Amino acid sequence: MAIATTDSPVSTATEIDPRDAHRLFQSDEAILVDVREPDEHRQVHVAGSMLVPVGTLDVSRIRAAAGDRRVLIHCKSGRRAADAVARYNAATGTVAANVVGGIEAWEKAGLPVVRDVKAPLPLMRQVQIVIGLFVAAFTALGAFVNPWFLVVPAFMGCGLLFAGITGFCGLATVLSMMPWNRVTGAPIATSCSTGSC
Repeated sequence: MAIATTDSPVSTATEIDPRDAHRLFQSDEAILVDVREPDEHRQVHVAGSMLVPVGTLDVSRIRAAAGDRRVLIHCKSGRRAADAVARYNAATGTVAANVVGGIEAWEKAGLPVVRDVKAPLPLMRQVQIVIGLFVAAFTALGAFVNPWFLVVPAFMGCGLLFAGITGFCGLATVLSMMPWNRVTGAPIATSCSTGSC
């Protein structure tokens, strides 16, 4: 089993290869925790994995579900999972492991996933599309019709700045209320800072 251990200022963080993680998960020696957001999980996830978004990491829920099994944590590519592992290990004094490369590496290794082809685009991509559309359209209108149209791209830029500083994205909140983004039983995240992993 390929597990590498590295020192962290908070706790000892371990990493595990997706194939080894799959073997442990299938043999019920470990639980697999997905710390992505509900909209990402809905698009593609590992069957039987436990969804606990990193923004609202519930350590006690994970620990209760794990019992005496190992805790393996993944996200999209590994950054959010590394944060979740460090927080989990610091809170529990145990050693959870980060699945190296996240679900992207899991899929590249040919391991099974559940994919919802009807799921909408991830919320952060929707935010990027809307902001890009508004900035492009209103910049063109400002250049060719009336300079006052440039207020809209400036407003969008201020919104991005606010989202980056606070972690709260108003546009993501609005988009999460749209019918196509409703996820039964789980809130859609509104943090722009968690959508890049």
